[in-house]
Formats: sequence, C-alpha cells, structure tokens
Amino acid sequence: MSKARRIFVIADFKEITPKSIRPPRRHWVKGLIRLGHDVQRFSYADIFAQCAPWPNKRLAKKSTKEKGDKILIDYIKNYQPDIIFCLLMKDFDEATMLKMKEVARHAVFVGRDVDPTPEVLPDRLAVARHLDILISTGGGAFLKTYKKLGVPLSAFLPNPCDPDIHYRYEVTPDWHTDIMFAGKPGHGKHEDETDRVLLFDKLAQMKNARIYGGGFPQANGVDYFRAISGAKITLSINVVNDVSKYHSDRFTNSVACGTFTLAKRVPDTELLYEDGKHVKYFDTVDAFFALAEQYLNDEPAREKIALQGMQHLHEEFNCVKIANYFMQLVESGSCDARWAEIV
Repeated sequence: MSKARRIFVIADFKEITPKSIRPPRRHWVKGLIRLGHDVQRFSYADIFAQCAPWPNKRLAKKSTKEKGDKILIDYIKNYQPDIIFCLLMKDFDEATMLKMKEVARHAVFVGRDVDPTPEVLPDRLAVARHLDILISTGGGAFLKTYKKLGVPLSAFLPNPCDPDIHYRYEVTPDWHTDIMFAGKPGHGKHEDETDRVLLFDKLAQMKNARIYGGGFPQANGVDYFRAISGAKITLSINVVNDVSKYHSDRFTNSVACGTFTLAKRVPDTELLYEDGKHVKYFDTVDAFFALAEQYLNDEPAREKIALQGMQHLHEEFNCVKIANYFMQLVESGSCDARWAEIV
C-alpha cells in the first residue's frame, strides 16, 4: 500500500437525517480508512442547515453560502489535505471550487459523478473543469464529456458495497414479496425512460409485487436492505440504459443483499457481472416478466444466482477494493481492474 494520505471528502452525508445510513458516500469513507488513510469528512449541504434558522434546504443554502464557504475553507486550511475528493459535485459551485484551489494548491482534486447526461448540467461542468481527475459510475459517453471539457484524467469506477451492512437479512413475513422495486417511475427529462415507466406502472398493480418510493411508502436505512432481502426478485433499471457499464446504486444494493436481480442490460455490463451467473439481464418489458415468472418457479436456480452474485460483489466490488482502485488512479493514473476504462 502507498503511504498514508490525508483525504478531505466533501459530500452530502445527510448527517441530520436518518438517510445517512444508506448513501454510498459512507462506504467510500470506510474503504479509504481501512486502506490506512486519514479521512476528514465534510458534509457541505448540512453546514447550511446548521447555520440557517430555516429548515428549507434551498433557503438555507442561499442565505448562508458565504458562511458555509468560510467554514469549508477554514477546514481545508487547517487539515492541509493531500487529496480533496468531491464525492458529490452538485452541492457547491465554481466559485467555491476556486476558493478551495486557492488554499490547497498542492492537493490533488478528484470529483465523482453518478448522474446521467452530465453534458446538460452546466453548473456541474463548471466545477469539473478545475479537477485533476474525474471518476464516474458510467463509462463511454459520460467519460468523453469530461475529456472534451479538459479534465486531464477521467475514469470509470463502479459503486462500492460494504459487506458489513450489505448482506441477506433475516426478515419477518411482512417484508416478503415476489418482486420489488425501489425508486421513482422516471425523472421526467430522459428519453430512455419508457421501459422503466411501463415496468413501474405494471408492478404497481400486481398483488405479488411491492414498490418503495415513487409515491409509495419508502424503506429507509437498514429497512431498505430488509426490503431487498424480503423479495424473491428485485428489478434494477436506470433512467439511462445505453451507457457502458452504467448501473445506479440500486443495482449494487440489490445484488449485495443476496436477492436475485433482474437488471436492464447496459453495454459492456458482463465485464462486471455475468449473465446467468451473477444476475440475469433483460432487454424488453416482456422479457422481464417472462424471466420473472421463470425464476419464481425455479427457486434452486434463482437462489444459486443470487448467492453467486452476492459473493462476487462482496469480493470484487467491496469498499476497500474500490478505494484501492481510486488510489491507483490518483497515484499512477492507472487501474488494474479488468473493467478499467480511462480516457
């Protein structure tokens, strides 16, 4: 392992809500610490709520940005980080980024993007153009966007899991269902949402299916993992499904909790998970329901794939291993994973 680094991680850790248990940001921090690095977390969005007298997040940010930025900059001045890792780039703007660059001139600035179609997010791109490295949960078009922007190095890194909290939970019968999906029917701005909307609408009408979110009751924290564990099949589908290796953390949560996952196929996805061995992919709405019926009636095959998928993800995509790939990128500009994509 390389020598220990001081890593300043900026993200919305949702520390003032119960949702803080679930976001992938905490898995990243754990992985970096277990590698032997010192990590200072800074929950930028929460600072505004703590500084403002209003509970509304947008009003709080507008009225306290100057104060929040001063707290952020003072943290960086005192910590003197080797790496500033912007795990979530949508919570601050270019002006804040320039302030950080001014007081941390020798730090490596790394940003991470998990949202689709970054080219339509000008504020995100304005921040990203000051990065040394950009990592994304999608390859192909996502990385090319940042390459064209002038980011020196852009690389694909998938979502990490945390086997300490991601596993098959023992659940009571009230969690049991045949098929489950967690999320909204769509985001209203992406053309590639038709299948997701159709699947959501049909599942919403089925007695043997359950939806969490999207107008239905949510399952937060560890209960989200219980909801996955109580299902025989989970549906994983993105809002964009034509980008190389791109899967949301819904996919990671589903497979890592040991439930058979039916996932919408994306390009190059078998570099990560093999079809019929770790998960099962579908291409159309009709194919999803045909495969769901097939595997609901074949418990041995369903359980075998679910177990193999969980073991594969725990071994190959745990938070320590992904954090190690991250450090490889920072220190050498390379990554020795078979699925590596760097532009």
